[in-house]
Amino acid sequence: MTAALTGVRVVDFGQFIAAPAAAQVLADLGADVIKIEGPDGEGARAVGIYGNAMLRAYNRNKRCIAVDLKNPAGLRIARELVDTADIVIQNLRPGAMERLGLGSQQLRSERPELVYGTVSGFGSRGPSALRTGFDIAAQAESGIMWVTGEPDGEPQRVGFPVVDAAAGHVLAEAVLGAYIRRLRFGVGDDIEVSLLDVAIHLQGANWAEYFLTGREPVRSGNGQPAVAPAADVVPTSDGLIVLSAYHPTHFATLCRIIGREDLLTDPRFTDNAGRVAHRDALLADIRPAFRNSTSDEAVEMLTRNGLVCGRIASYPDVVANPDVSASGIFCDVKDFDGVHSRGLGPAFRAASDLVGVSDGVADVGGHTAEVLRDLGYDDADVADLAASGAVSLASPLEH
Repeated sequence: MTAALTGVRVVDFGQFIAAPAAAQVLADLGADVIKIEGPDGEGARAVGIYGNAMLRAYNRNKRCIAVDLKNPAGLRIARELVDTADIVIQNLRPGAMERLGLGSQQLRSERPELVYGTVSGFGSRGPSALRTGFDIAAQAESGIMWVTGEPDGEPQRVGFPVVDAAAGHVLAEAVLGAYIRRLRFGVGDDIEVSLLDVAIHLQGANWAEYFLTGREPVRSGNGQPAVAPAADVVPTSDGLIVLSAYHPTHFATLCRIIGREDLLTDPRFTDNAGRVAHRDALLADIRPAFRNSTSDEAVEMLTRNGLVCGRIASYPDVVANPDVSASGIFCDVKDFDGVHSRGLGPAFRAASDLVGVSDGVADVGGHTAEVLRDLGYDDADVADLAASGAVSLASPLEH
């Protein structure tokens, strides 16, 4: 079956996570994504195993071409590719694309139908417009770290680059909207997503509560500061679970199934405000309830009674989860050298396009010759360009 974006060409100047992740979504939807890197590859290729992991996670099914944008012939090739594109995505340092003549205003003045997507650290309108941004800075300056961690501990970052990953999804969403606009009205758009804006937006409920009440959110560990019990960790005989039962009906159900109906008449716990004020005492009564049950038994009992809960899983636990196996999120990925390994597939399913074996990230310059031939260059031209240093041909990806 034909994928949703079959026939759409995307030129991806992205590095590390945010922009490559957006282009990855478009590749998963069937677009022809051409990733333009420097002669030695994008920045992630120089960061050891973690960089290798980023490459593999966010560059499936892309064609990789290595071009020296400082070389006039290399820059000309990049421009030729952009001229064939429906969508351009980039997150280079502020001003870098403009200096190359590849900025949004420059390109869209000639091709108004082009959709151009940019990820920046702090946006282009404020005093930090030229400041390089990374996930950790956005977590710090958006308030995410301020509300993450134990009440008496230091602010903590989320345990993975959540802002980078979310920014990729936000940019892909906005770019797809702009592409639909182009299909309907014939004009493209200039889309900008900043890591700071995304990090703030991820905390939507917190901000709404803050503006409603004027009370600043505080670090509360695993619990939620305004309701209880909520997102609280409870031990079992073989691990830990997390559960929420702050709705009055759910709290009554929880008390019943753990045999603690007396908590319902305890004046400290008769309403949510009381439970929040006396959270430690409440948890001291609830936490022993599942010590003789396995996590699976506890989750089954709580779920059967309509309560929200989940096993706290290690990475091996996640891989072994039958729901995860059924979803197909982990799939076979064919690396450029033909070796199959496990990797991530897309986080959606479409009846028109079943998830299966996927092409992993290519070596540096792995598709340079192929893409140049698409542009009309013959083998002699490719050889000359490689000899001049304007492009690089395939070189092995470190395993």
